[in-house]
Amino acid sequence: MNIKETLQNYVRILSIAKKADKEEFLETVRICGIGIAIVGAIGFMFYLVSALIGGL
Repeated sequence: MNIKETLQNYVRILSIAKKADKEEFLETVRICGIGIAIVGAIGFMFYLVSALIGGL
């Protein structure tokens, strides 16, 4: 793929894209926050298990 085709693809994608409205943005933030909290909770559980096993 050459530079001209790459730039044309970028322009095409940017022309299709739209800015998210407030409701869509807040929903995205909420979903991402829930995902981060779940991953953090799983990591904390692994930490607790490893601390309990290491303390025996």
